[in-house]
Amino acid sequence: QVQVVESGGGSVQAGGSLRLSCAASGGTVSSYGMGWFRQAPGKEREFVAGIGWTGISTAYADSGKGRFTISRDNAKKSVSLQMDSLKPADTAIYYCAADSAEWRSRTSRRWDYWGQGTQVTVSS
Repeated sequence: QVQVVESGGGSVQAGGSLRLSCAASGGTVSSYGMGWFRQAPGKEREFVAGIGWTGISTAYADSGKGRFTISRDNAKKSVSLQMDSLKPADTAIYYCAADSAEWRSRTSRRWDYWGQGTQVTVSS
């Protein structure tokens, strides 16, 4: 059973940066696709970024292109999301996801494993 645990959320002013981390365990998680989603109050969960198991292939939602960078360290079984130039619209709970087949699907139900989420709040 794969488990993922997020960390690194917090509060920051607009224009600031945060780095989210996700620790994965169980199964052959190093060969899994990993991704980040977010969910703001009253909104559906949306794809933020995804990365293939080698770390070479990445995908981003338009909202984060040029500002967010996803990376992974398979030796440490971890994936990170560096978020720069943050905006109040980025305020949400951020979730780490893992899947044996997916790495760029924007459909949350196609991802099998989820963390509990970490809150990111960006103030203006």
